[in-house]
This record gives sequence, C-alpha cells and structure tokens, in this order.
Amino acid sequence: MNKEPMFHMSKRESITLGKRIMIYVAAILLALIVCAAVIVGLVHMNPLGVYKAIFDGALGSSRRIWITIRDTLVLLCIAVGLAPAFKMRFWNIGAEGQVLIGGVVSAACMIYLSDKVPNVVLILLMLAGSAIGGLIWGLIPTFFKAHWNTNETLFTLMMNYVAMQVVTFCICFWENPKGSNSVGIINQATQAGWLPSVAGNAYFWNVVIVTILTVAMFIYLKYSKQGYEVAVVGESDSTARYAGINVSKVMLRTMAISGAICGIAGFILVSGSAHTISTSTANGRGFTAIIVAWMAKFNTFIMILIAFGLVFMEKGATQIASQYGLNENASSIMLGIILFFLLGAEFFINYKIERNRK
Repeated sequence: MNKEPMFHMSKRESITLGKRIMIYVAAILLALIVCAAVIVGLVHMNPLGVYKAIFDGALGSSRRIWITIRDTLVLLCIAVGLAPAFKMRFWNIGAEGQVLIGGVVSAACMIYLSDKVPNVVLILLMLAGSAIGGLIWGLIPTFFKAHWNTNETLFTLMMNYVAMQVVTFCICFWENPKGSNSVGIINQATQAGWLPSVAGNAYFWNVVIVTILTVAMFIYLKYSKQGYEVAVVGESDSTARYAGINVSKVMLRTMAISGAICGIAGFILVSGSAHTISTSTANGRGFTAIIVAWMAKFNTFIMILIAFGLVFMEKGATQIASQYGLNENASSIMLGIILFFLLGAEFFINYKIERNRK
C-alpha cells in the first residue's frame, strides 16, 4: 500500500498584500542570517559591523543618500520601460542598447546645438530625441518579430552590441581631449544641456521625470484599454486574435513605448547625472532592471522598493570593499544570496504547501 506524502503543493488562487509582504520579509531575514554565516565563515568578521558599513555606504551622509536616489531613479526608469514589454511576454533584453542610443542622441544635441538654441529648448530637444532614438532601437527587432516571428530575445540582445559600436564610433569624433578615447564632461563650462539644479538639488528634475513615468505607466497598464490589450496578448496570442486584437499593432506600439522610456533613461544619465557618454554609460542596468520589473510583477510602485534595495546593496558593497579591504566580489556574494531568497519567495507566493489530512 502506497503511503500518501505528508505534504502536498497547490497553486494559490490569490494572496493578500499583507501575506505577500510577510513572505518577502521572511525571505530577507533568512537571507541576512545566511549572509551573516557566510561573513563569519569566510572573513571572520562581525556581521553586524558589515551590515552597518553597507548602510553607511548607501545612506551614511546626505551626499550618499542623493547618489543612491539618483542611481535608483535611473534603474527604476529602465524597469518602468521594460514593464509593458515583459507583461506582453515580449522579452526585451535590449534595454541596455536603448539606453545607450538615448544617451548618444542627448550627447549629440549637447555637442552640436549648445550654442544654437536656448538651454530650455536644448533640453526639450534632448528629451524628445532620446525618446525617439530609444523608440527606433526598440522597434527594429519588433518589426521583424511582428512580420517574420524572429526570436526577440536574441535580436534585442544583439542590438545592445550594435549600440555599443555606435557609441564607440561617435566617441572617435567627439574625443576631448584628442587621443583620450573619451568624450570628457560635455559643456562643463557652460552647463548647456544639463538639467538645472532646483534649490541646490542637482537631481530634482530626475525625480520629477521618473515619478511622472512611474505613475503614468501604472495607470496605463492597470486602467487603460491599451494596457488591457497588452495583458491579453501576454496571456495568449490566439486569445487576443480571437478577441479581435491586432497583435502585431499591439506589439509594435508597446515596444515603441518601452524603447522610448529606456531612451529617456539615457537622457537622464547624460543630462541629469554623468554629463558624458561612453560604452559603459548604461553599466549593466538594462539587465538589472529585468530583475526589478519581474520581481515587482510589473507594478511600477513596487519597483521603487526593489530598485532602491538593489542600489542600496550595490552602494554598500563598495563601502565594505574599501572599509574592510575586501574584494567587491565578497559583497556580490551577499547580494546574490539576497536575490536568491527573494526569487525563492516567489514560489511561496504562487504556491502553498499544506499538510495532508488523513
């Protein structure tokens, strides 16, 4: 006679927000316990001291707070851009390239138009140009997907490398000083094309732009007809066609929005942060943003917390590397452990384990 297992697993129909938060909190606490064991076992340090150093690295001073906020905003902006594409189950792995194209368009405007138009007009042209650049870069693989069903994952990924070569090509013309193989700080003397400070805050407009995009995308996906079409196409192409939805049109429109927002992230990096362009301007954020969007279930407000948490750990990693003389890979291990537990929490959110009753 076969014995029934003691426990059985079943898919949840729904889960309350409170229970979801409790599962994430439990996952983070378990991750921190495991991280503490790793710290003690590998480097024989007090884990509380290391945790304090992580906090200081991200939020230890007003300057560090704003740098953490600045980088969170960029990561959040890219994740917001990826949200509609991923909700549609279009695997846009090309955010990195879309950010770079947006950034290179902004840099070009700063270099060629800074003495020809007023600064307000210049900034608006940069914003629009970056959005259009990212939009075009997103539409190229989408056109092939919509008409010939090409693999969007590989196509968008390869577009990243093309974008890097475009930036490299431009740097050859924009080198400053010549032979440096870098653009340097663009318009450092005039600050033409730089997002202006407000009340001494250099990142005020970054906050405004990303906040508008975050709220707008939440409303778009949750309450608009187009957002509903995105969800239906994501569930099933066949169902969408049966319901009379033009799948190719939805695909092109959604990726146009996705690419445009990623292009705006490039504008924020060039105009509102680094004031230069290089092949490392995106710095892997296009891939990290995939984790942010996926873990948040495409809810842009939840993305704020996840983006902040990842940037918080990144800044803390730099701090413990310098404070304790550790290789930054040691802190990457900690970040990996935390991500592992957070991704594992998704299992308990989607499934429940119950004890079998005799």
